[in-house]
Amino acid sequence: MLPELLAAFGLLAVCVVIHAAGLARALTRLASRPLAATARGRGFVIAALVATASWLLVLHLVEIALFGIFYFWARILPDLETAVYFSGVTYATVGYGDTVLPHEWRLLGPMEGLTGILMCGLSTGFFFAVVTRLHVELRRARDT
Repeated sequence: MLPELLAAFGLLAVCVVIHAAGLARALTRLASRPLAATARGRGFVIAALVATASWLLVLHLVEIALFGIFYFWARILPDLETAVYFSGVTYATVGYGDTVLPHEWRLLGPMEGLTGILMCGLSTGFFFAVVTRLHVELRRARDT
């Protein structure tokens, strides 16, 4: 049980680093220039939200791939495609159950699911902050 927990916490730590670096990059990009949402219209707001959601999805896909590569590398699952598929289903907490981990590694599945929940929570908070910034900017421009 200890190797599974150590692997899970190590993978969690790497996911947090990936997510934090990705959010920091997005924050830097957002802070480097005003959004000027009103000057560009509603299409800009929609584009900004699509771009933000797309970037967050990329971060999640990298994290899913990280777990999948680990499953394949550690020979927990038979091939990379199965490993990444299992990882995606588990990370997103879908849990189809058509692919399962071997008995000795089964604790890693719920740990990946919890990692996915935590990373999705970070993404939700970030997305909310972007929407709030767009809303504040639109109101500020409307009130001036």
